[in-house]
Amino acid sequence: GSALAYSAYVFPLEWVGSTFHHCYVPVAVFNTVVSTSLSCYSRFLEVESPRLSKAWRTLAFVYPYLFDSIPLFYRLYLCALEGCSEGSILLHYKHTGCALLTCFIFATHLPERLAPGTFDYIGHSHQVFHVCGILGTHFQMEAILRDMAERHSQVLLPSSLQTLCSMGVCVTGSLLVIGISSVALPLIPEP
Repeated sequence: GSALAYSAYVFPLEWVGSTFHHCYVPVAVFNTVVSTSLSCYSRFLEVESPRLSKAWRTLAFVYPYLFDSIPLFYRLYLCALEGCSEGSILLHYKHTGCALLTCFIFATHLPERLAPGTFDYIGHSHQVFHVCGILGTHFQMEAILRDMAERHSQVLLPSSLQTLCSMGVCVTGSLLVIGISSVALPLIPEP
């Protein structure tokens, strides 16, 4: 999802039309299927190896986020280095901060790890994880909308067919992986 918007509106202008720009969305589509596969596979490891399962599940979210964010990170780096006046940059920083916080909370299970039993109903890490994820998505959407308005005449937009095909391959590939995993899950012996 975000790779389509990033490719159209967030890419650094000097990268637009480059080989990386042309390969970016197809690689992101492939990463979507890999991410879904890692997430589903982690469920098979949960009983026998919960830590490895958690690592695979974390990787399933971190890996595509890092790839999709390469153009954004480069833009943020250039703005920090050279200074820039783009209105979306602060929103991109807020989105990135929320994404890092979301990953940290998911991986550490804070705050309930510090005070077991205290955060069972309110303030549980899973709740905080979702709140941070929602805030991050809000800032990401606001930043993309700002980039859309500010950079519309400077960017290379994909056709509707390219966008729909990319989305279709992502949905089809992910549903296929989920279907295969759902059929195979009951075949695993219980402990």
